[in-house]
This record gives sequence, structure tokens and C-alpha cells, in this order.
Amino acid sequence: MGFYFSLMDSPVGGSFAGVANYRELLENPVFRRAAANTFLFTAICVPLNMLLSLGLAMMLNKKLPFRQSFRVSFLSPLVVPVASVVLVWKALFDLHGALNGWTASWGIVPKDWMESSAALAVVLIVYLWKNIGYNMVLFLAGLQNIPADYYEAAAVDGAGKFRQWRSITLVYLTPTAFFVFIMSIINSFKVFRETYLMAGDYPDPSIYMLQHYMNNMFKSLDYQKLTSAAFLMALVIILLVWILFLAERRIGKSLG
Repeated sequence: MGFYFSLMDSPVGGSFAGVANYRELLENPVFRRAAANTFLFTAICVPLNMLLSLGLAMMLNKKLPFRQSFRVSFLSPLVVPVASVVLVWKALFDLHGALNGWTASWGIVPKDWMESSAALAVVLIVYLWKNIGYNMVLFLAGLQNIPADYYEAAAVDGAGKFRQWRSITLVYLTPTAFFVFIMSIINSFKVFRETYLMAGDYPDPSIYMLQHYMNNMFKSLDYQKLTSAAFLMALVIILLVWILFLAERRIGKSLG
């Protein structure tokens, strides 16, 4: 039904428009800005999320003091409602928030962080804080499923730490890393609740994402643009996942 609407010029009693809605959508500067922001956010947050969560998982996989406390601290954002999380971050980054209060003591003029060029960095921090714990658990489970005997045998054969990491850890962690990578990409396309609750329908242009655009099209009852944008976004995600599947097969063969 949604695809049908994307090919019509009106949701009620409309005539067939073909790809006109898609062409108009691609020519729309607002949509192109939202798409560019979404892809930029994905390109930044996914590698950071992967690296940070993997690093934390490797750290927590060792016998460190207070390991359980660290694990709980990174998992707690997963069980806290998004609205509650946003209230905390708004209190920090608001014009009259704690961060501006601290910087004012250094003589820096306060600013509304969500209405400035720093808004993307703020959303990135909130997103990573919210999602790193989930990926960390997945990586930690993957690391703990690698038999310790493999490392012991490699050490006996004279393999150093890097050789063990490349030949054992990287090989056996590839399926987990592939799954985490796909989920991170999909979740990065869904970054909306945080920015919507912190900055509203029309935030700073640097954080105006595809879901902002679709939400505003829904409010304006422009179902043709809404469904067209949704199908384009779904198509892009499907293509990315397909490319990743091909890449994972080649990487698996080369590592194996």
C-alpha cells in the first residue's frame, strides 16, 4: 500500500504519477540535506561505535578490578527510557545548562549547543552513550566464545600478541563484528527520538535527518513524499546490507 501511494499524485482519488514523486524528492534540497546529514552521521558514528565497543569488550574480557561495575555502567543506558536520558542531556547542553555554566567561569560566552554547529557532535555523543553498551555485550560474548586453548597453542608455537589477535581473535570474531556492523548501520538511520526530543521538529540544519523529513511530511499529510522517502531509505539500507554480505564472505575466505 505504501509503495502504491509513492506512485500516485494524491492518496485519495489520485492518478498514476509513476516516478514523478521520486524525481521531485531527489530534486528537493531539503530532502537532499536530510539524506546527506544522515549518511554523514552514519559514516562517523558507526566506525566510532565499532571501535569503542570492541575496545571496551577487550578490556572487560581481561581480569580487571571493578570489571563488573564498569560493565553495569555501560549497560545502564539500555534500560533507561529515552525521554529520561534526553532530560539529562538537555540539562547539560541547554543554553542555561551545566556545560555553559562551567564554560562561563572560564570567560566563554554561553551558547545553545543544539542550535549551533556543535549540534551534530552533541547528538553523536548521546547516540554513542546510548548504544555502545549493546555492541560491547555482543563483542564480549564473541570474545568469550573463543577457546583459550587456541591462544595457549599459538603462544607455544611462538606467536606474538598481534599474531594471535590477527589469526585467532579477528577470525573468530568476524561473524560477530559483521552482525554488529549491520545493526549499527540500521540503528544509525533511526537516530530520531534523541534529536526530536532535544531540538524539536526543525532542529539545526546540521542534525536535520531523514526521519525528521518523513515526520514533517506525515504532519503535512504529504503521504506521497513520505512513502517515497521511506522506500528510498529502505532501498539504500538493503543495498548496504547486501554489499556487506558480499564483503563478509570475501573477508571470511581471506582470513580462513
